Amino acid sequence: MQSTVLVDSNVLLDVITDDPVWGNWASVTLIKLFNEYKLAINPIIYAEVSIRFSTIEELEETISQIFFKRLSVPYEAAFLAGKCYMEYKERGGLKTSVLPDFLIGAHASVSNMKLVTRDVSRYKTYFPELELIAP
Repeated sequence: MQSTVLVDSNVLLDVITDDPVWGNWASVTLIKLFNEYKLAINPIIYAEVSIRFSTIEELEETISQIFFKRLSVPYEAAFLAGKCYMEYKERGGLKTSVLPDFLIGAHASVSNMKLVTRDVSRYKTYFPELELIAP
């Protein structure tokens, strides 16, 4: 059975915007991963990527060029994200609501998925067991 890799919004946006620093790495990495794994997104990733588009139709057209399995966030992941947020606050974090990275990391963690991202510090801190694919 082919395992699944959750694609963080920063990687997806790097491809979509052809980011001059990260676009090539993101494109090459997704192509390599596509040959070995199922690539997935969740509603949090979808929401973060959506800010670059005026309409849902534009977003759908763009992301349909790459096949992504669309996954719901399990309740266990939401619980874990809340616990990670509390740890973040105890460490002096200033954000006043659960961060998208906590929901994304928790989803990958409780679902035993790998996560492709270029923003590794928060994931390594709060999800040390999570296997990251990063530059």
